[in-house]
Amino acid sequence: MALKVLVVDDSGFFRRRVTDIINADANLEVIGVAENGLQAIELNESLKPDVITMDYEMPVMDGITAVRKIMASRPVPVLMFSSLTFEGARVTLDALDAGAVDFLPKNFDAIARNSASIRKLLAEKIQAVARGRLKANAKAVQPVPTRVTQAPSGSSADESPREKLRGIELVVIGTSTGGPAALQKIFKTLPSNFNKPIVIVQHMPASFTSAFAERLNNLSGLTVKEAQEGDVLRPGHVYVAPGGKQLIVDRRQGGSVHILDSDERVSYRPSVDIALASAAKHYGSKALGVVLTGMGADGREGARLLKQAGGHLWAQDEASCVIYGMPMAVVNAGLVDCVVSLDQVSERLSKDI
Repeated sequence: MALKVLVVDDSGFFRRRVTDIINADANLEVIGVAENGLQAIELNESLKPDVITMDYEMPVMDGITAVRKIMASRPVPVLMFSSLTFEGARVTLDALDAGAVDFLPKNFDAIARNSASIRKLLAEKIQAVARGRLKANAKAVQPVPTRVTQAPSGSSADESPREKLRGIELVVIGTSTGGPAALQKIFKTLPSNFNKPIVIVQHMPASFTSAFAERLNNLSGLTVKEAQEGDVLRPGHVYVAPGGKQLIVDRRQGGSVHILDSDERVSYRPSVDIALASAAKHYGSKALGVVLTGMGADGREGARLLKQAGGHLWAQDEASCVIYGMPMAVVNAGLVDCVVSLDQVSERLSKDI
């Protein structure tokens, strides 16, 4: 059965084009459209869509207010359309804080052309967030299991061995869909005396990463910044890979960050694979990789190199992921030392390394 989608935007042109693109996929069906946030709330209750696409700047009620009210009444995955500006990034991050799952660039030209890349991206994102929602609903109706002392590797965070790591000099965190909320949760509680440098690779456009770094810095006891060429990797400092570029680390001369232009053949910019591969080369057993929620498998090949070099790898557990894609890829490849619930990441970083 096709997934039901509600399209919300104050532009009639945009609503029509997005509707056409979604309906072109046999697995998706637009069951309604709304011109503002108030209509979106009403149609969410009456039509019961599986996913909502939402603009943020609308009359009567803006998208962020609508997301908050939807999450309070009938929660449903929301994909925000966002302008690729610094201010647009801030608004989109507010929407993610309000409960939206992910965002897409509001590119009128690409939508007008009905380009293959837009069709593919929109369909993939809608189906991925819907699967996450269905997974959550399925778990909600299952009975609570009794405590298990032995279970297959990677099945639950509580079943993973508690191994203390010593000699770690660098932590690399990779994530995509669901990452902004997950990272904010981690850095709100990570103690200010945490004394390792951390590199974050979050799939985001170029205009978003500086705003995201600013937000993390404001809520964290650590110093967070968008990484720049030549940054020295300092204890208690966090470096967010800039969107549209690639970040690599180098242990020589005390440890540093280098920012490279990205080859167009690389799907993700920034790429978790590339950052982890550089950590494997220069830090080896002294590096810890942490793969959090996200679509796809970015990070798997970098994790493979890290493990071959003697490094360590944690993955977020399925139950706490918005999208169990990237963590599943490294778990299924047998590369994970430890599966960790999102609620446990901060504590285990502060106590176990």
